[in-house]
Amino acid sequence: MAPALDHDDSSTTDYITVAKSLLSGSLISGDAVRAASRSGRHSTPTSGLAPTYLQANLIVLPSQYAEDFVQLCKRNPVPCPLLAKSASLGSYGALESWIDGVADDQIAAGVDIRTDIPKYMVYEDGVLKEDHCDDILQEWTEDHVAFLIGCSFSFETALTDAGLPPRHTLQQRNVPMYKTNIPLCPAGVFTNGTFVVSMRPYKKSEIERVRAITRPYLATHGEPIAWGWDAVERLGIKDISRPDWGDPPSPIAQDTLQFGFAHGDEDNVPVFWGCGVTPQQAIISAGLKGVVMGHAPGHMLVLDCRDWDIIRESKLLSAIEERARTVAAAKDDDAIMGCEYPSR
Repeated sequence: MAPALDHDDSSTTDYITVAKSLLSGSLISGDAVRAASRSGRHSTPTSGLAPTYLQANLIVLPSQYAEDFVQLCKRNPVPCPLLAKSASLGSYGALESWIDGVADDQIAAGVDIRTDIPKYMVYEDGVLKEDHCDDILQEWTEDHVAFLIGCSFSFETALTDAGLPPRHTLQQRNVPMYKTNIPLCPAGVFTNGTFVVSMRPYKKSEIERVRAITRPYLATHGEPIAWGWDAVERLGIKDISRPDWGDPPSPIAQDTLQFGFAHGDEDNVPVFWGCGVTPQQAIISAGLKGVVMGHAPGHMLVLDCRDWDIIRESKLLSAIEERARTVAAAKDDDAIMGCEYPSR
């Protein structure tokens, strides 16, 4: 891993440079991350890996719940944006795309859902049975169906290129994730579920830019659902320093950016997005019978399709298309790091 930013270096130019350095390591494509995860060479969170490649949350269900889960996604597109599912019952390699304009074979060529994620979770009868296991080879059956849900890591390159790198990426920590009191629209067996949210702190003055940059990414949660200290109480989060998944926000003394994140700090406030851990919380709330599998929070399946494949908003799309042309011309994924996103 590249070193995190030294505590005595707090200039905007320096931390943006470090952010781009962290985002341009050796795992620069979806297939590279999948291969490294499969072999055990990579076993940590995937934030910052393979810039511009989409990342996906995973939920694997017994087939009897598959149709209800599709309906859950349709009724709750912000926390559960469906990207793809098993092409047939029991398939862990062939995927059916649910992304407009993206063909099935563009999702993740040669993927093995059972091995290509750094870490997994296994539930039995709605209770967590195995935590952060290396694969799900033994648990997978011919009756299972996999679903891929969009992940907010997919827009972190856009934020970084705009000079707004997520702090957890700079600090090489996992993003904090929280249960909330926001109810999901029920669907079949999926009742009593609530949103899970991820949190990235930003300065108040940056929030409108953060909203604008992430807004077009509807397939990966889109713009934030809430921000500010008052949002913590509204969402029902009891203690922001104790996330339900991921790493706690860094205290002031360890903050690599030299500005703190303490409750009540009005210059730096929490910003919350819908999160693809929501389906795992939903299966717990529903008490589903049988074996259910998912990714370990923060440990995603990295795909072959790119962020420009899901953007349909003209101004930002133009910048991303230009970046895509640059990448193609240079035949070098590192070329993406120089692209500037428009402010608006």
